[in-house]
Amino acid sequence: MSTQNEQPLPFTGILDQSPGTLPGADLDWMRDLRTRGYARYVEQGMPTVGEEAWKYTHLKTLEDTVFRLAGEDDATQAVDSLPSIFGGVRLVFVNGIYRADLSTEDDLPTGATLESFAATATRDANWLQSQLDSSSGDALVSLNTAAMRDGYVLHVGKNTAVAAPIEVVFVGGVSDDPIAVFTRNVIAMDEGSEAQLVIHRCSAGDAPSFSNNVTSVSLGQNAKISVTTLQEENDTATTFSSTHVNAVRDSVFQSLALSAGGQLSRTEQHVELNGEGAHCQLDGTYLVRGSSHCDHTTRVDHLVPNTTSNEMFKGVLDDAARAVFQGKIIVHPDAQHTDGRMLNKTMLLSDKAEIDSKPELEIYADDVKCAHGATSGQIDETALFYLQSRGIPEAKARNLLVQSFLGEVIERIDNETLREAITEKIVSWLPGGDMGGDNS
Repeated sequence: MSTQNEQPLPFTGILDQSPGTLPGADLDWMRDLRTRGYARYVEQGMPTVGEEAWKYTHLKTLEDTVFRLAGEDDATQAVDSLPSIFGGVRLVFVNGIYRADLSTEDDLPTGATLESFAATATRDANWLQSQLDSSSGDALVSLNTAAMRDGYVLHVGKNTAVAAPIEVVFVGGVSDDPIAVFTRNVIAMDEGSEAQLVIHRCSAGDAPSFSNNVTSVSLGQNAKISVTTLQEENDTATTFSSTHVNAVRDSVFQSLALSAGGQLSRTEQHVELNGEGAHCQLDGTYLVRGSSHCDHTTRVDHLVPNTTSNEMFKGVLDDAARAVFQGKIIVHPDAQHTDGRMLNKTMLLSDKAEIDSKPELEIYADDVKCAHGATSGQIDETALFYLQSRGIPEAKARNLLVQSFLGEVIERIDNETLREAITEKIVSWLPGGDMGGDNS
């Protein structure tokens, strides 16, 4: 249990701020779920660097800033523009609360539904309860359970394929004072279903914010979901995202997380491979500059025989930025014929940048194929000299080498339109934001 001797526990009394306005306020099971979540949070306390899982990430912004709970009025803030890659089905949340006037939900096929968490709590509370009962007892997840207000719910029925990608947009940073947002998201893929989801996390203003996001993913037999998350929030944002995946026989979970914003971000992914033939692919790209801090933490549990996992995280750090990669693959005693692989590589553009990389394997079966690796270093001066000797200006040559370094992750994206969009975001982040012009 964490101790909080020096600072009062943030968000104490959060259930008293607006208990009647939270979804499910009239449901006994929901009130009980929130109460138990809050009790676990108070018992465990806010994570500290004294805990192994948080050794490299200090939630200092939560000590230095007082956040209030986002309310309905915060959802009405004006938003001038919204990110979109595909221009199809889209759900939009402003300061964590659903905005129907900015959303488009009419083009889903029969058998698939997409709506807000609050709407599902009203329309089908019993089904929603079945999706929330297995929530983790982690402190920040428990806090989310106590204060969850809205989020998205995607349910794709048996043998239903959603051909066009779905986009969900979370817009923050538009308020007069620091606010805290708690979103709860549910992805339920029934047997034989398939979908692709793109999550945008962005800021439409400069206000400080704390965003606590929890997502549960359940995959039926032979189901497949691809989730791409683009985190591009302002440099006063603190973001915690935790995804929990249950994958059964022959199901596939694919994920790509691009982190290119925020003062402090931590993205957790916990995957349980519970059926033979289940597979997960976890990829990540982090682009961090200034004094920002970015943390990617993964855990994959191979629980039965004949499951596979593949992780690749690559990042670029500049200035005094810091990044963390913690990956753990656990092969349980009965999980023979597991194939689990993990790779983390980081390019440092500054002597002040820092990466803490901690890949781990725990293997309790004797017939497996597992590998992990981590490297970090600066731009290859030999390659840089070669490009310059061919008449390419130094600035452009450096950008080309960075883009080439990240290309191995980007090429793993199946959708060509999405792959091009991610490439454009990487290019815009690079110094000068230009790969094609003459930088001489």
